[in-house]
Amino acid sequence: MRKASPNPKANRNIMLLTYVILAVFLGMILYFGYFLEITSEEVINNSYNARLDRFSDRIIRGRILSRDGQVLAYTHVEDTGEEIRVYPFGNLFSHAVGHSTKGKTGLESQGNFYLLSSHVNLLEQIFNELSGEKNPGDDVVTTLDVDLQQTAYQALGDRKGAVVAIEPDTGKILAMVSKPDYDPNPLSLEASWEEMIDAADNQGQLLNRAVQGLYPPGSIFKIVTILEAMRENPEYYLNDTFDCSGIFYWDEYSIRCYHQTAHGSQDMGLAFANSCNGAFAQMGLNLDLDAMYQLAGQLLFYSDLPLSMAYSKSSYEMKAGASDWEILQTSIGQGKTQVTPMHFAMITCAIANGGILMKPYDMDRVENGAGEEIKKFLPESYKSLMTAEESKKLNELMIRVVAEGTGSALRNAPYQAAGKTGSAEFETGKETHAWFTGYAPAEDPQIVVTVVVEEGGSGGQTAAPVARAMFDQYLLK
Repeated sequence: MRKASPNPKANRNIMLLTYVILAVFLGMILYFGYFLEITSEEVINNSYNARLDRFSDRIIRGRILSRDGQVLAYTHVEDTGEEIRVYPFGNLFSHAVGHSTKGKTGLESQGNFYLLSSHVNLLEQIFNELSGEKNPGDDVVTTLDVDLQQTAYQALGDRKGAVVAIEPDTGKILAMVSKPDYDPNPLSLEASWEEMIDAADNQGQLLNRAVQGLYPPGSIFKIVTILEAMRENPEYYLNDTFDCSGIFYWDEYSIRCYHQTAHGSQDMGLAFANSCNGAFAQMGLNLDLDAMYQLAGQLLFYSDLPLSMAYSKSSYEMKAGASDWEILQTSIGQGKTQVTPMHFAMITCAIANGGILMKPYDMDRVENGAGEEIKKFLPESYKSLMTAEESKKLNELMIRVVAEGTGSALRNAPYQAAGKTGSAEFETGKETHAWFTGYAPAEDPQIVVTVVVEEGGSGGQTAAPVARAMFDQYLLK
């Protein structure tokens, strides 16, 4: 009998199926490798992962420490075996450290996996297991500076608002204060929790305004407006002059400078230092709105932020075809634009760091009960938000704000600071929110501070002194 001749089509189909199966298999291997190395801790530490809390059946939750080893949170075990989470600084770190009762927030949430892991030596683990004792959880050492946190807290006083301080060349979060605040210690009591919830409805005490509070940026947004002008006309963007009478009229619209201050004749550099609304409203009318929208996206507006904590996404909506009124408003940081203090601190960090944004982080390392390092978190570059030349030019403009303009609260400091003040309208009949964002020393930035004071009025008079106190504490201590 003659052998059947091979069917080329069938062979091709078999080979194709083989390759598909092989590709799927290789894809699964790559995915599992990626999961184990990159995302496994994030998934395990997800707040919706109820299984993680079962670790507490055999592990005493670890401590949270400041950068110099002061205890910010620990677990006290009563004679009855009841475990009580204690926060020695009370209200001071309420939003940064958070709480682990009725859910978890702040570092209690971010570091949950590490706090419920234990790396004590093997003999101790075996002994504890055999004797029915729980093993001590690992400690999370943060980047938070207690003295700087206290300075921010005291400088903000009883006003609502937020303060963020970051090392621009590393991304380390040095301080993060939000007010109103709360005392996390009594939250394990049901009555205290209910009282907190009722109060939060009125005061927003549970809201971390530093990363979740959305505000109109006001005049600090002029950093973005002038950066777009710089890109469109790099040689002559400062050459235009503007004669400020205190009110800028455009057709049926009018834009007022703060308290209707008349700045007189000025170039755009001086207009930036004086925070002249009229000059920047006029500048906005001449900009490419599509390019402006793209710049806002590059600066992480309407985008995800490289943060490991819960945050609100900033908004920017103006595009080509916008009405003149929207252009006038958006160019001076009003209109529909909203931003968190943390986000603008990140933009300021990029300016201070030659255009490069480092990922902000607040966990420095994980240690076991014996103080041995288990895991180290290293500085990580996110991306370039602008060129080094652009950051240099913005630095020069922000120095002028302190030297000649609205940043006078920092003018006589023993270091050269750079910054931008802002006053943002948010509701008719109410005082403006006060902003300041900046860094020091200007020639070698070591700390960035961003401040918002709700209904604080003038950024130069209200927010800048808070930043001055922060700079003094960090640079002169």
